[in-house]
Amino acid sequence: MTLNEWRTGGEYFEHRDLKIFYRRSGDGAEPVLCLHGFPAASFDYRKIWRPLSERFDLLAFDMIGYGFSSKPPNWAYKTFDQVDVLQELIEHLSISRVHILAHDYGNTITQELLAREIEGRSNFEIASICFLNGALFPETHRPIFAQRLLISPLGSIFGRLIPDVVFKKNLAKVFGPDTKPSDDELDDYLTLFKNNDGKRIAHRLIRYMTEREKYRERWVLPLQQMTQPFRFINGLADAVSGEHLVRRFREIIPEQTDIVELNGIGHFPHLESPDAVLKAYVEFRGRIDRAIKVV
Repeated sequence: MTLNEWRTGGEYFEHRDLKIFYRRSGDGAEPVLCLHGFPAASFDYRKIWRPLSERFDLLAFDMIGYGFSSKPPNWAYKTFDQVDVLQELIEHLSISRVHILAHDYGNTITQELLAREIEGRSNFEIASICFLNGALFPETHRPIFAQRLLISPLGSIFGRLIPDVVFKKNLAKVFGPDTKPSDDELDDYLTLFKNNDGKRIAHRLIRYMTEREKYRERWVLPLQQMTQPFRFINGLADAVSGEHLVRRFREIIPEQTDIVELNGIGHFPHLESPDAVLKAYVEFRGRIDRAIKVV
């Protein structure tokens, strides 16, 4: 599926005069909510979208500052605000229950959703959770060079001036050694990054890295307390959140043992090994459905 096809197949939802791009397959009340990460967009799910849509209703959206959504220069870009937008979108679509499939920053969004669930501030039910690669604990996060520059005092300058070739080179580094993105795929990432003058706010988007440290207890505790069916699909060759994250996950949340480890796969398993991710996710959901039938 091309980037243009993805865009033309989507819709827009308005949040306080800001346009939020979303894409939906099916109109059921219990979709798979696909959450993307930094610096990408919902387009990341394109390789598994069609086969997933043959089995489940789907919903994906571009967070504010990402992809085809608005990128206001003075917005705070706090995780709490992104979750507010998501909850408003869910209400707008009259969805009452979701199955979450999350990657990278999408994992942090899910952690905040779980925290709100504990506080009784969630407006929908989370039926199940499947994580792909993404930093769950600040102590295990290993940001790439570009991320470190963006979070530094030079971030606003670097974001605006980052050469296209540097952006592509840094992004390609987090993929597995034998599953690097093609030139066309890197061009798509760059198009999404630069759309709506996105380079000017890149340093604001990266603030979630400091939030993970500040709100570590708020976002780790819900993982330890969650009761939803859970699966973790991890590309072990990811230098940012790969094998070392899995080790830490097992230390902090030992009761969650359903971990699918993909050797040789980097930070984007749904792009690098879509068949393996699809198989693992469908198997996960099949187990949930069988358990429901038994009850």
